[in-house]
Amino acid sequence: MELTRRGFLKLGGAVTGGVVASELGIFDLMPQKAYADTLKVRYGKESTTICPYCGVGCGQIVTASEGRVINIEGDPDHPINGGALCSKGSALYQVANNERRLTKVLYRPPNSTKWEEKSWDWAIQEIAKRTKATRDASFKLIDDKGLVINRTEAIAALGGAANDNEECYLWSKLMRSLGLVYLEHQARLCHSSTVAALAESFGRGAMTNHWIDIGNADCIMVIGSNAAENHPMSFRWITKAMEKGAKLIHVDPRFTRTSSKANIYAQLRPGTDIAFIGGIINYCLENNLFFRDYVVECTNASYLINPDFKLSEVSGIFSGYNPEKRSYDKATWSYQLDEAGLPKKDKTLEDPNCVFQLMKRHYGRYDPETTSKITGTPRDVFLKTCETYCATGVPNKAGTIMYAMGATQHTVGVQYIRSYAVLQLLLGNIGVAGGGINAMRGESNVQGSTDMALLFHILPGYLKSPIPEDKTLADYLAKWTPVSRDPKSANWWQNTPKYTVSLLKAWWQDKATKENDFCYSYLPKRSGDYSHISLFEAMYAKTIKGFFVMGQNPAVSGPNLNMERKALENLDWLVV
Repeated sequence: MELTRRGFLKLGGAVTGGVVASELGIFDLMPQKAYADTLKVRYGKESTTICPYCGVGCGQIVTASEGRVINIEGDPDHPINGGALCSKGSALYQVANNERRLTKVLYRPPNSTKWEEKSWDWAIQEIAKRTKATRDASFKLIDDKGLVINRTEAIAALGGAANDNEECYLWSKLMRSLGLVYLEHQARLCHSSTVAALAESFGRGAMTNHWIDIGNADCIMVIGSNAAENHPMSFRWITKAMEKGAKLIHVDPRFTRTSSKANIYAQLRPGTDIAFIGGIINYCLENNLFFRDYVVECTNASYLINPDFKLSEVSGIFSGYNPEKRSYDKATWSYQLDEAGLPKKDKTLEDPNCVFQLMKRHYGRYDPETTSKITGTPRDVFLKTCETYCATGVPNKAGTIMYAMGATQHTVGVQYIRSYAVLQLLLGNIGVAGGGINAMRGESNVQGSTDMALLFHILPGYLKSPIPEDKTLADYLAKWTPVSRDPKSANWWQNTPKYTVSLLKAWWQDKATKENDFCYSYLPKRSGDYSHISLFEAMYAKTIKGFFVMGQNPAVSGPNLNMERKALENLDWLVV
């Protein structure tokens, strides 16, 4: 039998000591920890779990006896935390054994102020009855144009990043099978800007590294986050990197415990991150500190842009801008194509129309003096930050950026995070050990619940949710399966047909056949914006009659609480 380090300690210490003490009748003299370990070994059954607090994902061992949790501790065999836990994870035992925790279904009848205890059998039937009644009264098979939509807009579902992957998958499957298009969760509010920025940069809206890999970094920039307090176990890997000589830069308006551990604390005015990172990018370009081979071979820096594309070096506005609509016509933003339809390139990076030169002109405005004036960061501190972080733009060095809500919650959060991506690509810090961009999630499973598609615009596997114009499966696949003429393109999304059919067969089993488009028509079709804010606006307007909430609390965590609470009052029924 394989014996782990933890198992050896347990057998060698707790069991032996416990048995001897038991035989001598001196349990009361045993240290509390040894006594607890003896109880666990003798009477408890252990199982592993993941801490339900922040998004670091620490492993825990839960010991239960006779249906009650008797101990929770860090899992020493877990790769992230190695047996350690922060104060939140350590306190989970108290949550599990809180006597005020609900164990029965509560029901509040219409116009009543009192809760009634109900059985699960009663609750399941009642929920099903109300769901069916609302769905039957509101379900639309076709829209005004005669296109199949198979949806209801009278029922919505919200949540949740507090649920595990299996729960989220079933939640997504159930709600979409009922025809719901109002399906959202926490990620729409916390990291939606991450998804837009990182997906545009790397094809996926997730952190690029494992927590462990941060220990391989030569420089870590924490920006818009207080990782030491909000993601404590992540800081374990920052510390390991620093023990090997890595530098820590903390960029934040507030001096926090993360700042206290940093080699460089760069204080800046709130909302000036774009200028700050823009200044680093300009420093990198002007001092030729970018990783040239990486930039030429692994990015689009050498691609030639349409000569009609213009940018104002004063205002930073690109060609095609409509000031009345505050939007762009992107007709001039295209690549120059060769005879094969592939983008033309200049690997010398000298052509004035190549991406690299246009970017260099755009960021040329962010000289150290201007950057310092905008951000409030002292010039010497800013230059020290530039020098330290740009030192990672060589083959044998790697830098990583860690950020959280301090970046994502701005109206221009997408641009913040996109600037991080530009900097990392210039320095060659993507796809190497210790390099990357790490979006630190605030809930235990924001990433998993996003992967399982608890967002209206995607299906599991990050497939696009269909619209009415996608009449058949062939129409849908023709629209959403990209074709690349570049022989070097991985074009991962060419697998869209495989993923789509696989999902449809998983949901409708043997009913999904080639002859009936694998039940593609069963999928509800969206016709607009069904995201979190739109959801509550529809509820406020009394369009939504029934609402499911699981693993989220919109009454305290929405962007307009007064409106959201008032909207909840307009429902016919609410299941939490």
